[in-house]
Amino acid sequence: MLGNEVNMADKYVAYVSCYTQGSKDGIKIYDVDVANGVMAEKAKVEITNSSYITISHSRKHLYSITDYGVEAFAILPDGMLAYKASASINGMRGCYLSTDYTDRYLFVAGYHDGKITVLKLKEDGSFDGITDEVFHKGMGSIADRNFRPHVNCVKMTRDNKYLLAADLGMDHVKVYAVDFSTGKLKLVDIIHSEQYSGPRHIKISKDGKYIYIIHELKNQVDVYAYTEAAPGNPEFEKIQSISTLNDYHAGDSAASALNLSWDYNYLICSNAGDNSVIIYEIDKKSGLLKKILCLPISGSYPKDAMMFPDNKHLVSLNHEGNTMTFFAVDLAAGTLAMNTKTLSIAQPNCIVFHKVSV
Repeated sequence: MLGNEVNMADKYVAYVSCYTQGSKDGIKIYDVDVANGVMAEKAKVEITNSSYITISHSRKHLYSITDYGVEAFAILPDGMLAYKASASINGMRGCYLSTDYTDRYLFVAGYHDGKITVLKLKEDGSFDGITDEVFHKGMGSIADRNFRPHVNCVKMTRDNKYLLAADLGMDHVKVYAVDFSTGKLKLVDIIHSEQYSGPRHIKISKDGKYIYIIHELKNQVDVYAYTEAAPGNPEFEKIQSISTLNDYHAGDSAASALNLSWDYNYLICSNAGDNSVIIYEIDKKSGLLKKILCLPISGSYPKDAMMFPDNKHLVSLNHEGNTMTFFAVDLAAGTLAMNTKTLSIAQPNCIVFHKVSV
């Protein structure tokens, strides 16, 4: 199926996290015009270096990285954010965070110190302390950069049993069983990537059967079929590796973003250096990816890229160019076309769409 029918009466906002050198406004909120593929600034939220954000599965809370740890915000009916709480992660600034599917725990990835931090969440969305801290150990494969662990992403399997932790420095994804009574992690498996590949981000199909891992240095997405042979015994079978680039591409490219479309029918990736975005169609039965397009995004270092909920428009967050660029998407023809004027924004890093109730 190409395209996706959405109720045009639905209203959306977009939350964009930014680095904040010279500014305090680390999160910007935009009203989203889905029909026309444009966004208009609605509000700014004061927070330092909000490098990554996530929304709870209840859709009631937004969590953000900040210099000293993490912050929690209540999401109001109109999409505005109300500060709720903050907490330390007892280490260096994190780079990624996510909740389990019941919103009982928040997991934080530490790129700089190679650590996973687990924080318990209260029913009101605030923090109830650190329950576990797991440091990755070892020597990576590229001495000039990845000589030590760099945990870059933490994501629960959709059955809410295992935490997947992508370690860009060690070229593997560690798999942890989560004890929900204690908030402790137990290593049960390791998904080994190719040497010098740099696993960066992870996404999971809607039915939970397929795992998508993007590799920054190899510029490829690996697809794994996930099953559980017995309780506590997860199995991951690689079924596809596919490039994030065209055969012709700029040198020194690094794969960056990895996102699923609103309807889970498409996977969106971006490439720094090549400054392009690629969209794949997902075969729901097999989990395999089919390239639809790979085209320039008219900006520098697309740190994140996401299709609008209608699958007819796309926004690219161009981190080094300090812009967001917008495109009309024709999935049937495999084309992108500049859609509206470029928006200026300082060092954008991550975007999340949210449907509002008023």
